[in-house]
Amino acid sequence: MYNWVLWFHIISMVSWFAVLFYLPRLFVYHAENGTNNGFVEVVEVMEMKIYRYIGVPAFWATFLSGIALIAMSTSQYGVNVFGMGGWMHAKAVLVVLLIAYFFSLGRMRLRLKENTAYKSGKFFRMYNEVPTILLILIVALVIVKPF
Repeated sequence: MYNWVLWFHIISMVSWFAVLFYLPRLFVYHAENGTNNGFVEVVEVMEMKIYRYIGVPAFWATFLSGIALIAMSTSQYGVNVFGMGGWMHAKAVLVVLLIAYFFSLGRMRLRLKENTAYKSGKFFRMYNEVPTILLILIVALVIVKPF
């Protein structure tokens, strides 16, 4: 059963990261085309749908399957979270940062819709790099388990 939950966790994570990578790109288009009302209306619908219908379910699926993997490791292998080593604690910190980033995207989406997000396309291009950096670090921790 553990391998099936791991499979589901990886699939969910890939879906969630698709949103984390694409939504800020939509924000770039939104910010840079703010005077084109027709375009902005279309982008706002895309932003809402990707966040609400893909991002939120993928986030919860990733989060809950991750908790299930920890619980299964504890019961199956007798290893609790504190016995997994420092890599798991570091991963947990990075995952918390990733969750905060995800919810910041939701807040940014609403601010863009209300026209109160005074951020440039350049800001969103830079902000779009955050999940890439976190993904690299998280995968490195999981594979290498350096400490």
